[in-house]
Amino acid sequence: MNVKKIHINDTEIRVISCNTVVVGSGAAALNAADRLVTYGQSDIAIVTEGMNMGTSRNTGSDKQTYYKLTLAGDGSDSIYEMAETLFNGGAMDGDIALVEAALSAQAFYHLVDIGVPFPHNRYGEFVGYKTDHDPRQRATSAGPLTSKYMTEKLEEQVRRKNITIFDGFQVIGILTDEQQEKAIGLLTLDLNGAANKDTRYVLFNCTNIVYGTGGPAGMYLTSVYPESQTGATGLAFEAGVQGKNLTESQYGIASIKFRWNLSGTYQQVLPRYVSTDQEGNDPQEFLEQYFETPGQMLDAIFLKGYQWPFDPRKIDNFGSSLIDILVYYETVIKGRRVFLDFLNNPSWGSKDGELDFSLLGEEAYTYLKNSDALFGTPIERLAHMNQPAIDLYMNNGIDLTKEMLEIAVCAQHNNGGLQGNIWWESNLKHFFPVGEVNGTHGIYRPGGSALNSGQVGSTRAAQYIATRYQDKPLDVEEFVAAAEKQIKAKMKLSDDFLSNQSEESTVLAIRKQIGERMTKYGAHIRSLEDAEKAAEEALKQLHSLVEQTKISSPLELSFCFQNYDLLICQYVYLSAIADYIKRGGKSRGSYLVYDPNGQLPLEQLPEEFRFSLSADDSLTNLIQRVIYKDGKCEFTWDPVKPIPADDNWFENVWNEYMQDKIIK
Repeated sequence: MNVKKIHINDTEIRVISCNTVVVGSGAAALNAADRLVTYGQSDIAIVTEGMNMGTSRNTGSDKQTYYKLTLAGDGSDSIYEMAETLFNGGAMDGDIALVEAALSAQAFYHLVDIGVPFPHNRYGEFVGYKTDHDPRQRATSAGPLTSKYMTEKLEEQVRRKNITIFDGFQVIGILTDEQQEKAIGLLTLDLNGAANKDTRYVLFNCTNIVYGTGGPAGMYLTSVYPESQTGATGLAFEAGVQGKNLTESQYGIASIKFRWNLSGTYQQVLPRYVSTDQEGNDPQEFLEQYFETPGQMLDAIFLKGYQWPFDPRKIDNFGSSLIDILVYYETVIKGRRVFLDFLNNPSWGSKDGELDFSLLGEEAYTYLKNSDALFGTPIERLAHMNQPAIDLYMNNGIDLTKEMLEIAVCAQHNNGGLQGNIWWESNLKHFFPVGEVNGTHGIYRPGGSALNSGQVGSTRAAQYIATRYQDKPLDVEEFVAAAEKQIKAKMKLSDDFLSNQSEESTVLAIRKQIGERMTKYGAHIRSLEDAEKAAEEALKQLHSLVEQTKISSPLELSFCFQNYDLLICQYVYLSAIADYIKRGGKSRGSYLVYDPNGQLPLEQLPEEFRFSLSADDSLTNLIQRVIYKDGKCEFTWDPVKPIPADDNWFENVWNEYMQDKIIK
């Protein structure tokens, strides 16, 4: 690594040159850096807005899941069978599914070896349990903070290997060659030096970029992503990176004061659902007016623990996802607030405050009986079954033993994202999106498969770079000549933002507008008319962003560029949703698409909830891809690749391996 100073537009800029820059500080990015050094490439640097930011370090659930091959017991399993499970979720390429299955044990044991406390029995078997969309018992967990533990242990490895970390640096441009065929570097804001034009910008001249920026969390107002997670997918679209499966995201019920998924035990203890007006008055147990019997309602609440993501297939016959619709109806359409009350049992189904457990269906009753939890109030049952779930909120300023918990249906995970091949390299050569920003997943995925995908993908990217992309970066003069036009365009945008200084800033108001638009029109309730209208609004706001933006100081440049990124991203995502519906796409995955010829979940619900499920698998076996170019989106639909049936005859594989023909 070397550092040189140059001047562009009378501004002094540091240029840092190295083989590979890893962007991000989550579990996937840190694993990429750790693996790169292990595989022989130490000329690397990590660039992050903040080491303690991002989803991996700041999110979880009652029992955060890691999905991998079965590693305990006498049940049959195989790499190919796991690949089939991933592939059968729909709109997923079979070669990616096979890689994620094949490396799942390697990635998992690496985490075990560096100290992530996954539980095993006295014989060393890493026991598992079934998660959603999982036919086996492949899931495991280190508790509510699994990904946090992963990130912390991976950071320890990074620091032990003395990998340089540029903390407090925000990427504002991905730089490419003039043909926009390969990535050659990054333009960043030094957040600690943004007030001074000669310390504001830092360039990274590199052969490779590993891009671990997470999902586009900042697009949504109602979100369970940590507030520190914004995403930077729009910048990748701007650089010509292809998008994949952008229609596919996950949504579910979560707390909003402290952002956390309310899955598992939080629902299985059968809390009371209460809505109020905006001032917290007029409390109503609103669920009971929509179910035929208290047993139906209680079973639906219980099943939200197993079936946390919203799923239109689980609406009919008073299914668990009906609750998501009813919460959305109360909060977004009626404008009320909704809370979970763990202090009292649901009134409907109780007598003198005592819940009648005989009303429960067999699954819920058996679970609570086996857990010795057929007693008391929801908070007493939660304390008995999962005290850490209470402690988690207590540690974040919310006492579930004294107050109700405000909730909403929130954006949680993007199954789609940026395109990558089986080495996680995008169509833009030398650019490797890893973790959630890479759209490896299809329509449905087993719970916990995202953590596995992030570790596998970052391992594969590191393998490829260390084997095939060891070249030194361009000479600084050659790098600047190739990227100067792009650099100057971003510096002009920055100057335009800075020219609009005012005592009253608008940057956060613009962010709120972006979030409101996506939550209302691009989350789990969708229609063609709304998606097209919202996409046009996003593009219009992007074009007028400089005029709309007022900043109180240069320190707000960070927010300006985040809004710029989010508007590009939002336009592409909303355009993808509209394209899917125009192609005949129906409700699937974790979203409901309005269909005037469909059916209402319940007759007392408004017209916008009328929907139908896909009658065939025509779109399930296709993948939507998009290129953003000149302010427009170009879509293609490609058949999914089947799971490879490779020649696994040992001598043949061994010969190819010895002749260095595997990594290609």
